[in-house]
Amino acid sequence: MMTLLDRRYFTKRLFGTFLAGAAAGWSELSAKPDTNPGTSSTGFVYHSRYLDHIIYKQHPESPQRLIAIVQAMKKRKLDKEVTALPPIKNPEDYIPFIHTQEHREKIDTIPVTGAVAKLAVAGALSAVKAVDEGAVKNAFCAIRPPGHHAGNTGRMEGFCYYNNVAIAARYAQKVLNHKKILIIDWDYHHGNGTETAFYDDPDVLFFSTHDKRAYPGAGSPKRKGAGPGTGYTINVHLGCGTTDREMIKAWETALLPKLETFSPDFVLISAGFDSRKDDPLGCFAITDTGFFRMTRMAKQIAEDHCNGRLVSLLEGGYNTNGLARAVCAHLEALRE
Repeated sequence: MMTLLDRRYFTKRLFGTFLAGAAAGWSELSAKPDTNPGTSSTGFVYHSRYLDHIIYKQHPESPQRLIAIVQAMKKRKLDKEVTALPPIKNPEDYIPFIHTQEHREKIDTIPVTGAVAKLAVAGALSAVKAVDEGAVKNAFCAIRPPGHHAGNTGRMEGFCYYNNVAIAARYAQKVLNHKKILIIDWDYHHGNGTETAFYDDPDVLFFSTHDKRAYPGAGSPKRKGAGPGTGYTINVHLGCGTTDREMIKAWETALLPKLETFSPDFVLISAGFDSRKDDPLGCFAITDTGFFRMTRMAKQIAEDHCNGRLVSLLEGGYNTNGLARAVCAHLEALRE
């Protein structure tokens, strides 16, 4: 558990490297080749069936998002530096941890998408399982549809059908016996479905940076949890034009102090890259360097508290070229 002195040192060290990285560029701080394969490697979840889900032609949450990520990874040879993880085979056993029978039945009736949404859950759970077993050190899930808006309405909410990260958290708790889970959500949009799932739960710390004025109009900093979960929801509203420095400051002032008393057994990231600059559905100005630094901070938290156990799940990000570049920065930091 981090003491106040530890936290101050940790913050100073990370912020110092952040400033250096901003000048050098994240690509100059890329990981060296892995000298200890296995537990030091990064897992990567992807399946070609994720491309089959289409809301409608020209919709921003399109298959091209994953196509761009895979192409960028190949160009940078990152595809050779990750461990492929196939989705598990029985996600329907775990979706009820979060979603009601009525919701599941209605999603199941959606042609193609219902099955692909299940496969997205399967990918997330595969990554959590692989990290738990030590097959990989950490993992990124290039999955779609995204999930952090999904509740139990029986319909799509904010392009989401099943709440991948919430199901993954409960899977880590109920199946893999990790009691305390930290969920970091850096999507431009508030993860209202995730907040609702754990609003009264003191064993899940939900930390979200977002624009509360954007869809879904949620995420007020006044919402801090309920009952025994009071204090375990941390909402940080950030305005248009938010920079890397302002994002890092939000972590320093809102998240790191809480980790003095909340020591997670597993770290999950709702990795929404619509908080990147030039995203058509967001107005933040986070750079690829910023995502590299946030990933490094999340990794350090995982190293300090839970032997590095960390899984990141794709949420938003709709400028496909920008998304691909940000994901590569994210992977570089995971591989570091």
